[in-house]
Amino acid sequence: MKLIKKAFCYAVLTTTFMSTIAFQDVQAQKKHTFEIKDGNFVYDGKATRILSGEMHYARIPHQYWKHRLQMVKSMGLNTVATYVFWNFHEESPGNWNFEGDHDLAAFIKTAGEVGLHVILRPGPYACAEWDFGGYPWWLQKIDGLEIRRDNAKFLEYTKKYIDRLAKEVGSLQITNGGPIIMVQAENEFGSYVSQRKDIPLEEHKAYNAKIKKQLEEAGFNVPLFTSDGSWLFEGGAIPGALPTANGENNISNLKKVVDQYNNNQGPYMVAEFYPGWLDHWAEPFAKVDAGRIARQTEKYLQNDISFNYYMVHGGTNFGFTSGANYNNKSDIQPDITSYDYDAPISEAGWTTPKYDSIRTVIQKYADYTVPAIPKANPVIEIPSIKLTAVANVFDYAKSAKTTINETPLNFEQLDQANGYVLYSKQFNQPINGKLKIDGLRDFAVVYIDGTKVGELNRVFKNYEMDIDIPFNSTLQILVENMGRINYGSEIIHNHKGIISPVLINDMEITGDWTMQQLPMDKVPDLAGKQTATIQNTKVNTSKIATLKGQPVLYQGTFDLKEIGDTFIDMEKWGKGIVFINGINIGRYWKTGPQHTLYIPGPYLKKGSNSIVIFEQLNDEIKTEVSTVKVPVLDKVVL
Repeated sequence: MKLIKKAFCYAVLTTTFMSTIAFQDVQAQKKHTFEIKDGNFVYDGKATRILSGEMHYARIPHQYWKHRLQMVKSMGLNTVATYVFWNFHEESPGNWNFEGDHDLAAFIKTAGEVGLHVILRPGPYACAEWDFGGYPWWLQKIDGLEIRRDNAKFLEYTKKYIDRLAKEVGSLQITNGGPIIMVQAENEFGSYVSQRKDIPLEEHKAYNAKIKKQLEEAGFNVPLFTSDGSWLFEGGAIPGALPTANGENNISNLKKVVDQYNNNQGPYMVAEFYPGWLDHWAEPFAKVDAGRIARQTEKYLQNDISFNYYMVHGGTNFGFTSGANYNNKSDIQPDITSYDYDAPISEAGWTTPKYDSIRTVIQKYADYTVPAIPKANPVIEIPSIKLTAVANVFDYAKSAKTTINETPLNFEQLDQANGYVLYSKQFNQPINGKLKIDGLRDFAVVYIDGTKVGELNRVFKNYEMDIDIPFNSTLQILVENMGRINYGSEIIHNHKGIISPVLINDMEITGDWTMQQLPMDKVPDLAGKQTATIQNTKVNTSKIATLKGQPVLYQGTFDLKEIGDTFIDMEKWGKGIVFINGINIGRYWKTGPQHTLYIPGPYLKKGSNSIVIFEQLNDEIKTEVSTVKVPVLDKVVL
């Protein structure tokens, strides 16, 4: 037991790791205690340490929760942390979902059964590279509501959310015999304060304190904490909640700033210790050196610092759950579908060199045997999935919900959360010149009478193009929402679709704009739609050849004798989304860095399976697609 202080031996080795075993004693039903006292985390009356890893139940199929939690425990950790995403549970006002992949209580119970404490991070703001930072998109439709402010209307809705959450998981706090030991109040609010200097600091503090009060009044009675960069405590710390630091490697600085806001005493915790980093489309995949993380872990262990790896296991942004960042170089930086995060446990739940390095460090200091690593889930490869039919999205959209208005309406005005809207305008007279849409949110393919003439793209700040519209022709603009901004001051500007006038030669184009809604919240049903068949790997040229360059829906089926995890290879495709057995597994885009999409084994079945691909660009007619056993996440193609 090298270089271990006596205090550390007492605080960590005899309690931290062994304390988790108590959760497994289901028959005894012993009620445990957890508190912050005398500058320590105290579990069952003994000073202890939190060695935590973050993973989000919403990014993992519920069938895999136990496996992933066992992976966390087998790395030597005693705690798992998770955000709660408000919009994952309240998809529309008052309509709550806590079933299946949304069953937070089941996730928490499983963590306890595995032998892990739980840290709950309910926000109501999460960030997490998740759409709108976890806020429901429909908050933007409520008159007088301003998010993240001391705003009566906003606080009315946060209270409803927090009260409903407490109803679901309040009984799972350690005070009631469950595994939840701490709850976070708000999230990284100090950074928001630093960016919103237009709001008085007093108002910021009032709002933050009210969120803490709402949590307490809802019945959250375990220790509360805040989480901010160490230089942002002035705006983010809340009296009565433990301040913890994100990304703080300097232990002296960590202790100094925590002491300043916590009566000159610990405990000291790095609530977000980054073993990896987030990833955007059209940018290199971020990688963090395993050796550096192992050395920093050891440094924390030697100095009695609690920590939470963000992320220990990232998972996947299935469907339209991925968010976006914003900076001056790009008006938007949409996050990729994979949330692998270069984490110690990969997207598919595999060990990595980083996992092994961390586990070795923890074993070096532990006076117990770290559990054996669970067996990896099976992986399969599907050499060829034949695509048997293809439908023109322009035809498919004819049966979509349609609105006509003098000017284009945005997604929120159309009461649409995600997906796509096809904007169309008939021109009775020819016009040519510069088409300009400064308010494009976020990606558009432009057509004239169904023929592709260009792309506009918020990611690359491409908001204009030359256009030539003949007499009696239709301009069509297919607009995609690529994820709402989840971090920073721009989070308050999150309407999607076309949010500004459409200009040609600086003249606003008005009058009878048609909007056909394609939310893609469910797998498109092509039954009864006009489709062209694809036979014997050759296209039916009489219909399909005309579809090149048009948005299309490909459909196919495939049979499996055995199921397992796999990765669908979309490297030769353009841009779109993929449905497997009716489940939207996420976006792909030829820019990379991600070129494969993760298909978890539970999404497949023995026998017949279905696939539907919405391909927005369709620069080349496709007849098949395949899967591979190893993901491709780090190849940028611009």
